[in-house]
Amino acid sequence: MKKLILIALAFSIILSHAAPVFAVEKTSFPTATISSTVDEASKTADMRVAKLKGYLEAKGSPMADDARHFITEADRLGLDWKLVAAIAGNESYFGQHVPYNSYNGWGWAVWTGMSYGADFNGWGHGITTVSEGLKYEYIDDGLVTIEQIGHRYAADPFWSDKVKFFMDQIETFEPDSVKLLTLAL
Repeated sequence: MKKLILIALAFSIILSHAAPVFAVEKTSFPTATISSTVDEASKTADMRVAKLKGYLEAKGSPMADDARHFITEADRLGLDWKLVAAIAGNESYFGQHVPYNSYNGWGWAVWTGMSYGADFNGWGHGITTVSEGLKYEYIDDGLVTIEQIGHRYAADPFWSDKVKFFMDQIETFEPDSVKLLTLAL
């Protein structure tokens, strides 16, 4: 029982940390490389793609094939590469529970009066729209932590905790080393 209380306390401390969501994570790699034509930024992006794709596949997400698009959009807009996928995890369990043919795994634009929000023509369109919306309508307005974004994004008072939970899961996910090598090369 004491151990369970300590674990719960540690989990709540981790979830209460208000980290900015707009910084791009830097990852270091060994200096020895197989090919000198691959630069460090490409390797970092490929490792993140492999990690996110593996995570989404493990969750049975129809968004898994768009892992590279999540990373590309995050890098283009200066967002944390895990944020948009984590929001989809919270809002639709990574695209598994969405209104028919809407590709809206983020609950995006529900405030417009439509019962289910925006319709996208595919996951990529949704990823781009939500990423740009977070950048231009939230972060550029000074809402730079998950908690600040959550207050505007959702009525659920635990929204930010849930999004952080999925971000942490994505961050710590270890893809199968064979798949990782295949995706990174």
